[in-house]
Amino acid sequence: MKPLKTLIRNKAKLIQRFFDVLTAIISFFIAYFATNIIAPEYFIFTNEYIYMLLLVIPTWAILIKTTNLAQIPRSRSYLSIFFRILNFNLVGLFVLLLYKHIFQFESFSHYFILCFTAINWIFLFALRLVTFRFVKTFRANGHNIHNLIIIADKESEQIIDSILDHKEWGYRIVAIFSDSKHIRSTYSPLIRVLPERSNIRNFIKVDIVDEVLYCKKTVDLEKVDKLIESCKELGVTLKVKSNVVALDIPKTKLTHLESTSFLTFINTPNNSFRWAWKSISDFIIAALLIFMLSPVFLIVTAIIKLTSKGPALFKQKRVGLHGRQFYIYKFRTMVQNAEELKAKLAALNESDGPAFKIKNDPRITPIGRFLRKTSIDELPQLFNVLWGDMSLIGPRPPLPSEVSQYEDWQLRRLSVKPGITCTWQIIPNRNDVVFEKWMKLDIEYIEKWSLKSDLLLFVRTIKSVILNRGY
Repeated sequence: MKPLKTLIRNKAKLIQRFFDVLTAIISFFIAYFATNIIAPEYFIFTNEYIYMLLLVIPTWAILIKTTNLAQIPRSRSYLSIFFRILNFNLVGLFVLLLYKHIFQFESFSHYFILCFTAINWIFLFALRLVTFRFVKTFRANGHNIHNLIIIADKESEQIIDSILDHKEWGYRIVAIFSDSKHIRSTYSPLIRVLPERSNIRNFIKVDIVDEVLYCKKTVDLEKVDKLIESCKELGVTLKVKSNVVALDIPKTKLTHLESTSFLTFINTPNNSFRWAWKSISDFIIAALLIFMLSPVFLIVTAIIKLTSKGPALFKQKRVGLHGRQFYIYKFRTMVQNAEELKAKLAALNESDGPAFKIKNDPRITPIGRFLRKTSIDELPQLFNVLWGDMSLIGPRPPLPSEVSQYEDWQLRRLSVKPGITCTWQIIPNRNDVVFEKWMKLDIEYIEKWSLKSDLLLFVRTIKSVILNRGY
């Protein structure tokens, strides 16, 4: 099973938001008791304090979301976190003063608001220091790592050294593309250093790459333009070193690596709150379904063991986020030597692309056919969701052999976590859909992703299972 640290990593941001709001509630009560001790005759409890607390909770939740306060930065200093939380509380102070006068809370004191804001500032900063310290240790030990490609010149040495020296940032440089002799002689013993004329696009296709950093002093607009297109098609984030403010370009924002600014082109749906909510809901729903369906797991396991030779579970290597490989789990629906027989049945493949599908596959056992019809064979993938390799909703995880045959534009479906079900799974006669349309459906899902669309796909999947549309 995956270590607990992996689960913490995947759910950290939403959990952090929860504790931030909880800190605000605790600060509110401490502020009241503190001010009441100082001047009990002045700070008299009224219903207005309850009303204000009911306003504080959603206000703080919205402010935390909009300011992205729950994000733990990879490379910012403690001082920057200090001022970030100070700015957050100053905005909160202004909002609470506004509430007091808009709703005419006469018995609600200005001193209480100042006290609450100060206490919340101290508590939030203390909480963030503890969290930041934990996350830095977590990343320094090799978890939550982002793989980087760096396009560099001789002026990029400081950035490269910073990334190598600060393991707690959680970055791994997989390659440097540079024509600088200094860069090559300095880093080639440690890192692959390739000429800039090398095909960066092909490198991204065959390796696991999360981000591309363009950190040359002089920006080659033509090359950057090609990188933007390549990264967009392959679903990889591009960061271009820049001293300008963020431009008004969709999915573009200004980010920082220590003190260096980068113009970041994000090529996946960019809403951290909704992605965090999707992640935590995946975990909760998967855990609940595993608990509720545990009798089904036991019964199906027993039936498979009694009706055919071999293990009840089938595991197979699949490709996930940005090319990371993992093992997917299913109830075994085929004979034990199914993989060995696959080569002999290649001529019967009914799929027009790299996928392998046969409607009346002779390798499928009688009970396996029923499990496929009802999609019960997919249930063990709930553990893949629990471990963080998959999501409930998302493009189906392909085989490594299939990915090796993908066209460039099809690789973009690897820019999000794979799922148990997606658009292709719920359409009638899904196995008659040509491979190219299947890929386009997945990419359309990524581009138009929303929590609402996930909910609709989840409901439609249940309907599809009831109607037995699988095979």
